[in-house]
Amino acid sequence: MGVPLRQQVAIGAYIVKQKLLGRTRYPLVLMLEPLFRCNLACSGCGKIDYPDVVLNRRLSVRECLDAAEECGAPVVSIPGGEPLLHKEIGDIVAGLVAQRRYVYLCTNALLLEKKLDLFTPSSYLSFSVHLDGLREHHDRSVCQDGVFDRAVAGIRAALARGFRVNCAATFFDGVPAADIAAFLDFVRDLGVEGVTIAPGYAYERAPDQQHFLNRRKTKELFRDVFRLGRGRKWRITHSSLYLDFLAGNQDYRCTPWGNPTRNVFGWQRPCYLLNEGTVATFQELMADTDWNGYGTGRYEKCADCMAHCGYEPTAAADAVAHPLKAAWVALRGVRTQGEMAPEIPLTGQRPAQQVFDQVVSDAVGELAGQERRRA
Repeated sequence: MGVPLRQQVAIGAYIVKQKLLGRTRYPLVLMLEPLFRCNLACSGCGKIDYPDVVLNRRLSVRECLDAAEECGAPVVSIPGGEPLLHKEIGDIVAGLVAQRRYVYLCTNALLLEKKLDLFTPSSYLSFSVHLDGLREHHDRSVCQDGVFDRAVAGIRAALARGFRVNCAATFFDGVPAADIAAFLDFVRDLGVEGVTIAPGYAYERAPDQQHFLNRRKTKELFRDVFRLGRGRKWRITHSSLYLDFLAGNQDYRCTPWGNPTRNVFGWQRPCYLLNEGTVATFQELMADTDWNGYGTGRYEKCADCMAHCGYEPTAAADAVAHPLKAAWVALRGVRTQGEMAPEIPLTGQRPAQQVFDQVVSDAVGELAGQERRRA
């Protein structure tokens, strides 16, 4: 597992504390999006299809630090857009590190070498570089040639300066298991701390809706990948039970509140991948969201999702509750043959509500009003 022991212990202690306090719903990772603007236009991304009034909006340093304090999660992931485009990203990261939160700054790494002087190496800071496979697959997924090579150069520069570096990979339908295995070999040999892996899940407004995986395909793909991985010592930054879930051996339900999202609109409900409205405070998000109305088997939009932002918190809580089970999977390895765990039936799910356009329209109106009041 590509996570330092100190960090594992801190997160485990946090989960135990929440259990002792009797909390059933608590955040594990804050998804902090300080902007949506990006210097790429990937076909599978639904974060950049906004009007300029949204793309030009930035969360301030104070708003970012207040969100972390309000939420209280021990880990903060900073996706985007491209966070390195934010002029105050160095101050944002420094403030979060000062709060002793484990920060994962997600980046396509096109600006990484140029921006390294904004940061100080720390056990609390990791650059999480987006790589969706080796050169051919990655450059195709980001719709631009040469990005893979520039990202790898950025990784090497950060490693040479003593920074923690991870890779984040999303795999889409049609990518062979052998190619994924070759990619995991590559990032292992590159010297990164670990890699997060996830099946592609369809953002509502992603330009390409044709190459996302459904759950059965996801399980079969990762069984093939893990079968190829025997003895190859990959450093995958996930709990053993989440990997077991990807291979179809656990029947987990999503924990959408485990990775709450704060972005330029506010606190987004219900999760990082779905935007069905925002609220002003974290407390309102937790108290007033109909959590039972979301997840596979409950909501049509969630039917194919197995993304780690929803299921890793479930697996982490299970690992703390059943440490011997987690240790057994870690020692034995993920099972890649035999019957899979029963799939969640979809017969009772409520139909998808097409609310995104109205949500965005309302948010754009609010942001435009804020701009007018400042003028």
